[in-house]
Amino acid sequence: MKRRIIMSMLAGATLVASTLLGTAPARAAGASAQSADVSVQSADVPAEFGSDWHDPITAAPPVTKPSGKSCEVTLAEAQFRDFTPYKGSYTPPEGCGDRWSKVVLRMDGKVKGRQFDRLGYLHVGGVEIFRTSTPEPSPDGIEWSVEKDVTRYSDTLRSGQDVEMLIGNVVDGTYTGVIDVKVTLTFYAGRPAVQAPDQVLTPADGTVTTPRNSERIVAEVYATGSGGGCEEYWYLTVPDEAPYSCKAAGGPYREVQITVDGQLAGIAAPFPHVWTGGWSNPFLWYVVPGPRAFDIKPIEYDLTPFAGILNDGEPHRVQVDVVGVPEGQSGWSAPVNILVWQDAKRAQVTGKLTAHSVGDLANSSTYTPGSEQRLDTEGAHRLTVAGYVDTSHGRVTTTVRRSLANTSTHRWTDGENFDALKAAWTDDESVTVDGRGPARTTRTHRTYTMDGTTTIGTDDRLRTVLTLGDRAWVVTDGRRTQWLDDTYTGDATWTLNVPRDQRHAVGTTSERYRLYGPGRCYDRSLTSVQGVLTEDRQGC
Repeated sequence: MKRRIIMSMLAGATLVASTLLGTAPARAAGASAQSADVSVQSADVPAEFGSDWHDPITAAPPVTKPSGKSCEVTLAEAQFRDFTPYKGSYTPPEGCGDRWSKVVLRMDGKVKGRQFDRLGYLHVGGVEIFRTSTPEPSPDGIEWSVEKDVTRYSDTLRSGQDVEMLIGNVVDGTYTGVIDVKVTLTFYAGRPAVQAPDQVLTPADGTVTTPRNSERIVAEVYATGSGGGCEEYWYLTVPDEAPYSCKAAGGPYREVQITVDGQLAGIAAPFPHVWTGGWSNPFLWYVVPGPRAFDIKPIEYDLTPFAGILNDGEPHRVQVDVVGVPEGQSGWSAPVNILVWQDAKRAQVTGKLTAHSVGDLANSSTYTPGSEQRLDTEGAHRLTVAGYVDTSHGRVTTTVRRSLANTSTHRWTDGENFDALKAAWTDDESVTVDGRGPARTTRTHRTYTMDGTTTIGTDDRLRTVLTLGDRAWVVTDGRRTQWLDDTYTGDATWTLNVPRDQRHAVGTTSERYRLYGPGRCYDRSLTSVQGVLTEDRQGC
């Protein structure tokens, strides 16, 4: 059996795929619930998955909330059955002022029946403030929740706005799960610890006009590979000469680029998301999803070196492209927000782009035929940009250096009954700001890893063993200021081509999320076995 038959059933640009499964669940703690140490005796764990399991939960830390006065606003409340967006309106809260120390978004969701996993977005005033995917349900129903700090969108939230939300869905005689969500914003009165942008802009017809006194400009891109084909699994694609079900002429190397008036302004490695139907095996994800599956983080690009160009009061074209996507093929969504900090004491901030150095894009895939096919891929790219702005507090020069690298080994057999990938992506970035005192350099090193194997035996037993890693550290002026390690491991097996009650699925999944910084230590571990949460421990 070709693995692609069961691996992905993406349906449309706003959907995220899954397999044709969906068994049954149970109640428990949502994704953002506080943890208490949990230890389950082996006698309480069933021999295989039943029709009831723990609600989805992640090990990521909940958003910290300030003390003091808060106000809550319901932003959206909808049931998604098709591709009709929810449309509503937003009014700022009363009683908490118009400056907030923090704004926290919370989405509570529930779904029951049979359904694919889906991709969703939430726009306020045209600004995308949240992107998410959904868990796969059971007949009895599941509930989950996600929290996100959205303080950076405070300027958008200070005035009334249109609201649009969509989690594209299909409900029919087979796929019965209606996705029911409620989204709230909680505003905490006070001053934020970090200055939020003065404006958040979205390109219109691909162009944006920044305020003429912009002194810092950052683009954020919610880049996701999904929407109806192999780009959900872009890291597994192979060149045309290799016999595999997902093709891309340039192989699996992907790079998310942003340009300003056609000039390369930023490069980034996309995060290799695995949605909750991924790798042919929803039993891996029913309780513990892969990293970032519920809270999709945007890629950030510091465009401040281009401020001297952008600040002329004219519209400038800002475009995002994904390197490696076959020409004419859909599958990537990459909406852009432009975050702007302004110089309140200047009507116009002038400047100049002073350096622009683009390295050669290295991308090679070597196919080796045999009883076990093999594709070895190496990719890399470098970019350096620098520019200055003359502000009311003097000249400030910003230098951004970014280097990407990707290595992967993909092995498979005829029929893809054995399919394995070991891959790593690194994204190193340094930003040096020289002005208003001594030069300050922040270096961020990101590493994403994937090591997995899917096999289908002669008895039609499909087994997936997979480890995913999301790691990063930040060094500011030679001092490490943050360290993150989010590691997921899973091993699940089920029988193909049989009714649900004969699948005899078993699976163990775990996640450990560690985050350290000055005065902060967070360490949480989760383990589930056959859908039962057997461990929930928090260290530090």
